[in-house]
Amino acid sequence: MIKGLGVDITEIDRVAKAAAKHSQFVQRILTPGEQEQYAHFSGHRAAEYLAGRWSLKESFAKAMGTGIGTKLAFHDIEIIDNQYGAPIITKSPFTGNAHASVSHTATLVMTEVILESEN
Repeated sequence: MIKGLGVDITEIDRVAKAAAKHSQFVQRILTPGEQEQYAHFSGHRAAEYLAGRWSLKESFAKAMGTGIGTKLAFHDIEIIDNQYGAPIITKSPFTGNAHASVSHTATLVMTEVILESEN
């Protein structure tokens, strides 16, 4: 049974500018495991990854019905790409199954998260 659905669209350039302006932005958004993956990218691909994680976490928060804030923080959610590049939610406060999808254009990232009960 689906418990939540969240969708987000984010401008890649907006996230890249925030990261350039605020020295702790990456550490605030990405968990250590995500930072390890992020370190392997550069240029536009790094910006895509960072914007993708921002957007995926926003989608997750929407699916939970809480938004990012006092009840759910960026580091409460970890999304690591598997060997094929698919995003896998490896850490979250949700106890059921969580499914994630991410797509990019040259300027935008679109994400979706579906939260499904275990039963």
